[in-house]
Amino acid sequence: MLPFMQENVDEVSVPKRKRGRPAKSVDQRNESARRMALVCVAAKQFRQRGFHGTSTRDIAAAAGIQAGSLFYFFESKEAILHAVMRDGMAQAAVAQAAALEALGSRASGVTRLEALIRNHLQIMVGPESDFIPVMLYEWRLLSPEQRLDVAEQKDAYEAQWMPVLQALYRTGKLKARPEIARLLIFGALNWTAQWYSDSGSLSLDELTDQSLALFIGER
Repeated sequence: MLPFMQENVDEVSVPKRKRGRPAKSVDQRNESARRMALVCVAAKQFRQRGFHGTSTRDIAAAAGIQAGSLFYFFESKEAILHAVMRDGMAQAAVAQAAALEALGSRASGVTRLEALIRNHLQIMVGPESDFIPVMLYEWRLLSPEQRLDVAEQKDAYEAQWMPVLQALYRTGKLKARPEIARLLIFGALNWTAQWYSDSGSLSLDELTDQSLALFIGER
């Protein structure tokens, strides 16, 4: 290397490479946002019409795009269904973790259970509540591999309830065995998707209070 070239190289500060994943480009972020928007539209269509009653044309029309454009993001209608369930469980898990974290370490077991119930009711019957009901209704239509994938997410989500239920059981506030209580609680909360209406006389907070009273009695 010539002397003047070496001097110039020494003077140039080479930026350090950041660790971790490279930042997404604007195009990648836009594509991710468009995909998520399509999944939301598909979730609403599947919930209203059922999987077999919904065509890819229905989803595309509701999204305001050409039917063929869907297949840029998904290889089939079954793949869209899997994405609805997978994305729904991912959102539920994030919301649940945030709800627990917001309580702090000193929150009582009853307060923690209340937060878990409130969050689950929110994803079951709240304003953006199409994802999980679709999973409950259309679960059997997934391939075995897809079912296993979503089941792992579901198990991880429900596992967050066990320490809370076990603590309540030890103090006598929860009478049923924790593993049975978990199944009964989810059965009851999931069924609200069949009968609850936000236009009725019961708010989500009031529904949470009623559910908590049913499961643990006196606070």
